[in-house]
Amino acid sequence: MKLVLGMGCDRNTPLETLERAVALALQEAGGTLADVQRLATIEAKRDELALCQLAQKWGWPLDLHSAEALAAVKVPNPSPVVLKYMGTPAVAEAAALLSGGNPGWAALLVEKRKHRGTDGKNATVSVVRMAT
Repeated sequence: MKLVLGMGCDRNTPLETLERAVALALQEAGGTLADVQRLATIEAKRDELALCQLAQKWGWPLDLHSAEALAAVKVPNPSPVVLKYMGTPAVAEAAALLSGGNPGWAALLVEKRKHRGTDGKNATVSVVRMAT
């Protein structure tokens, strides 16, 4: 199984929180870390240390999508808060769908799942099966 993870997070979220969010999402999807082919997020997170560390640790390409590109993707769980701060109603779901080559909701194995770490920081993860 070839999977793509879409992620969003609060600024300065620790790597541990992202890793836990990924583990929970992959468990729900029935996948493993070895199944992940790409990590995708919004361009505004290009300097988010933990996202960069996560991609580097597992050797995943980190796909960065513009807010405009993400906003064009229809998702099942849009957020007015994300729209207000990021300029798109979705990051995790839309980024995963774009990078996975799957424009339809049916490709979502795991819709947006929010995880709040012990540090109080939030991470969201979505999982899609790659189109090819």
